[in-house]
Amino acid sequence: MSKSGFGQIYRQLSSKLLDLVVTPHVLGEVPAEAAATDHSEQPTQKIVCYVLQNHSRSNALVLDGETRRLKLPPALDPMQIGQHKEKASILFLQHYDENNLLNPPPHAFPPRLLRLIELLEQYPELDIELIPVTVLWGRAPDKEDSWLKLLLTDTWATPGTVKQLVNIGLHGRQSYLEFHEAQSLRAMVQTAKMQAPNLSPATCIINTLNNYLDSQREVVLGPDLSDRRNVMHSLIKAPDVQEAIRRESIRSKISMIEAERRAIGYLNEIVSDYSYAAIRFAETALTRLWTQLYDGVEVHNFSTVRELAKDYEIIYTPCHRSHIDYLLLSYVIYKRGMMVPYIAAGDNLNMPFVGQLLRGGGAFFIRRTFRGNGLYTTVFKEYLYSILSRNTPLEYFIEGGRSRTGRLLPPKTGMLAMTVHGHLRGRAKPIAFVPTYIGYERLMEGSTYVGEMQGKPKEAESIVGILKTLRKIERIFGKVHVNFGEPVFLDDMLKQHGAEQISIEKNDDPIPQEVSDAVNSSAYAILENINRAVVINPVSLLSLILLGTPKHTLDEAICIKQLDTYRDLLTALPYDERTHITPLSGKEIIAYGLKLKLIKRVQHVLGDIIAIEDNQAVLLTYFRNNILHAFVLPSLVAALVEHNGSIKRGDLINVIRTLYPFLKAELFLKWNEAELKQQICAYADGLIQAKLISEDAEGNLLSPAPNSEDHNQLVVLAAPVMQSLERYYMTLALITQRGSGNISARQVEELSHLVGQRLSVLYEFNSPEFFDKALFQSFIKVLTQQGYISTNSDNAIVFDENFSNVAQYANLVLDDVTLQMLQHITTFSDEELKDALDALAAQQAKRRLKRKKK
Repeated sequence: MSKSGFGQIYRQLSSKLLDLVVTPHVLGEVPAEAAATDHSEQPTQKIVCYVLQNHSRSNALVLDGETRRLKLPPALDPMQIGQHKEKASILFLQHYDENNLLNPPPHAFPPRLLRLIELLEQYPELDIELIPVTVLWGRAPDKEDSWLKLLLTDTWATPGTVKQLVNIGLHGRQSYLEFHEAQSLRAMVQTAKMQAPNLSPATCIINTLNNYLDSQREVVLGPDLSDRRNVMHSLIKAPDVQEAIRRESIRSKISMIEAERRAIGYLNEIVSDYSYAAIRFAETALTRLWTQLYDGVEVHNFSTVRELAKDYEIIYTPCHRSHIDYLLLSYVIYKRGMMVPYIAAGDNLNMPFVGQLLRGGGAFFIRRTFRGNGLYTTVFKEYLYSILSRNTPLEYFIEGGRSRTGRLLPPKTGMLAMTVHGHLRGRAKPIAFVPTYIGYERLMEGSTYVGEMQGKPKEAESIVGILKTLRKIERIFGKVHVNFGEPVFLDDMLKQHGAEQISIEKNDDPIPQEVSDAVNSSAYAILENINRAVVINPVSLLSLILLGTPKHTLDEAICIKQLDTYRDLLTALPYDERTHITPLSGKEIIAYGLKLKLIKRVQHVLGDIIAIEDNQAVLLTYFRNNILHAFVLPSLVAALVEHNGSIKRGDLINVIRTLYPFLKAELFLKWNEAELKQQICAYADGLIQAKLISEDAEGNLLSPAPNSEDHNQLVVLAAPVMQSLERYYMTLALITQRGSGNISARQVEELSHLVGQRLSVLYEFNSPEFFDKALFQSFIKVLTQQGYISTNSDNAIVFDENFSNVAQYANLVLDDVTLQMLQHITTFSDEELKDALDALAAQQAKRRLKRKKK
């Protein structure tokens, strides 16, 4: 069978299948029949050719069906002009060239258009009537009530094959077709030659027809708000991007066209596809999801954002606890009548279907590292600059990734630095970062986090993984709290570092040191303000108390009293004015924990006992760590008083001042050195008021009598800070045991991590903190900043007697049994140390190889 014969059969079969599901509605007027009598073999005055904007087989088949039904020249019938024969009477303005969609070279003009222009030269008596046609699938988004139809209604973006097939199935009965006024191709050629004699007539004709069809499409769909295509077109033409393309061409020894294709590929990978249809779909879906999944979403201090939006470029910088964060924050903002921000998402989420959904909701994708790829760096920075130039709200996670321990992670300043760089290139509105605390009472990813912290490899995101997570939606996850913190103003940070007058001209201009310092200060200020906006929810409060007991159990009456004491203490001395504390009483908190099946009541004739549910203890450390910073100072005061029995205020203040820089770096505490003494005294007075400690006439702080109820409460309050102090002493003991100049900082980090894991398994339940390498890195960094250690030319740690003085403070907090245990577990021979580090290096190499294979 000939190729043309096969094509005819294919067309007929496809048309019959479409007829079963598609019933297009014709809008506007139908072209007069008189214009359509001219498909004879002899040249005629006018021949009809239909114009579709995008290459689409389904649109062509629908158009062909309607032209036959309306007795117009069939769109897919051959077009005979003299001895020349075209296969169909349709002209696609967007010629299909998947390798270079944004910037087609001259030969990428629709071949049929070029041939028709040549035929007009050969046949002066001939004219070709171009009839532009619009084909739409689905009604306007604001009239749809179906989730899927809402998502897949026609927008400005050209649908892919899969989406178009779904469109046909969903919107076949609600498709629309409109014939527009016929235009003379000969007249258009003559106009083009007069107005642009140096260009091919095809260039002007395509632009004219595209603009015309865009205007007609806008009547139905509204303006092109998704703007992905517009942004990509403008970015690829930006001078800095063109220069980067030229450099890539030289560096990689490839043609300019190939280098440009790479840049286009990066844009396709990065750029958002913001769509009101997708936003409306997400609103409908998420409203139902939150109702099924959570008992409610409570929002605090949103008025801050509303006030700032009038005069500032808003950049939301939330903590990152769960993949739900993306959806939750956008939902909260949208429901309060403000624009959903563009969200920087890791490229691991750019999965089939899921990635497109996230793009529609404002997500743009970013690689984990740009290192060694100058073209990608330029393209991404130019895109970010374009967002900032339009004063579009942004959102990204300052921690870089999700916290596996419940603590804030050290900041990743890459996005922040690029934001500041873009702002200094062309200041529009001043920038206000909005730190945002997100607090959960249960986590979908909880069990996964525990496994990863215990050494299991991180699971790559996948459709299967998402489906597994969705199986949990019938479980109750309590409430979610979103609290908007005190904003951080970029101009103030630049001024603090003398960088307020600095400007940057080009994409690849480096950031001056003053600006870099302002970026780092901004990052830490954002994290501190996230912690200021902490929400003390019932689950975190229960976790803090029960995990402070030896067996994670407590008499119910004592547990209720402890809960009320903590609430009263934090109400009298709130961590910050934006801190929100649960209004539930101790008794109500226990009832709430039982409802969520996080704790259980063990009945006993001498009084019921509250215990953590089986296999929940490790998970509850996550929620304890969410609020640990709000209790760490009173916990340290309690620990020092309880351990020593009696301690002078002055000694208490001096010890805490020495330990505070390490706790501040680990927990992003808000107090500076000048504020610390007053805060320590305030907490000491608060514990006296709560009758957990007392003070004699000489100013000594006294612990209650051993085994008394007040003493037991004080011991529980002292527990939260103990694990941090144990980690500190363990690292100090490792360095001391090896001696000055005999071990590198990297080796100490690795060894502390290994010993921490062993300590956790041997002597305590599996607490994720001992598996978190970042905590050990932070401690060593502060030791260096405080001048306790330094490195020599061999990169080994060196120290003097001041270093030993820090270790001695452990005697004031940790008991003898704990100190002996830590000394024992950190003692290594040279051979044991070498074997441990070699085994760790081999394990890391194996994991890297496994990741490469994936």
